[in-house]
Amino acid sequence: MIFVTVGTDQPFDRLVRAVDQWARENNRTDVFAQIGETKVPPTFIAYSKFIEPPEYAQRFASASIVVSHAGMGTILSALRWEKPILVMPRIARLGEHRNEHQLATARHLSALGKVNVAIDEIELRTRLDQLGNLKPKDKIGPYASESLVSALREFIARGK
Repeated sequence: MIFVTVGTDQPFDRLVRAVDQWARENNRTDVFAQIGETKVPPTFIAYSKFIEPPEYAQRFASASIVVSHAGMGTILSALRWEKPILVMPRIARLGEHRNEHQLATARHLSALGKVNVAIDEIELRTRLDQLGNLKPKDKIGPYASESLVSALREFIARGK
């Protein structure tokens, strides 16, 4: 199953529309999307505006790939659970967010080899056509590394 999620804060019509069109054209009935307050709901893929955390976890766990906005919660979950993730960042200049932090996040994590990125709908469709090439990235643990925790403790102690 392909699990699409846009988070809960803002709609992401561009992502939902692109996946819905791709699924229709490829007769993919294995797509489920959590679409938030998207203005134009999908006409082909199964969806829900919001889903409760247990259902979200179940859908995430059973997904063969996750398609998402460039939200850190979803990205960290994909890395933790070793799920291939394809992110398309919201773009502020298109009115999808207040600044370009998702674009910066996607570019940075792509350069580190942590996520697969599609900057726009055309690239998203191309990457979806090549789903078999998307592999899970290096797994991360559920907690911060001891070196990070130590560095933060030292930083806080110096501030006192």
